[in-house]
Amino acid sequence: MAERDDRLGRLAGFADVVAAAARSADGRPTPEGEWTPEQVARHLIAVDIEVHQRRLRELAAHDDPSWSWQEPGPWPHEPDLGLDGVLDRFAVVRAETVGMYQALDDAGWSRTGRHATFGRLDADGLLRLAVDHDQEHLGGLS
Repeated sequence: MAERDDRLGRLAGFADVVAAAARSADGRPTPEGEWTPEQVARHLIAVDIEVHQRRLRELAAHDDPSWSWQEPGPWPHEPDLGLDGVLDRFAVVRAETVGMYQALDDAGWSRTGRHATFGRLDADGLLRLAVDHDQEHLGGLS
């Protein structure tokens, strides 16, 4: 339980971490084939909405849902937000994702689905993947 709480805290605090890293990296040349800080933040928004939140809803609504590997591109909506606006939007979306995890009761945490790459996962397994994904993209802002 303590490890899960730690992971949930890391997920919740990541919006601030990525904002600081993105602002620090903004203006530096972006290596060929890499995303700009705004594109990274937009990708994180898309992943929260299209992957994390969707899987949590499916876990609640269906017995033994199946998930494929998904890695959406940058969130395409509100193209004129700019970096600060996108980071603010990410903070809101991330708070919604964290709220979905916090709303789970014991039965919700124990429900499982099957991921095509990672096998059987419960809600904590999904949370682990979310935290790992965050860390992966933080490296791209260094």
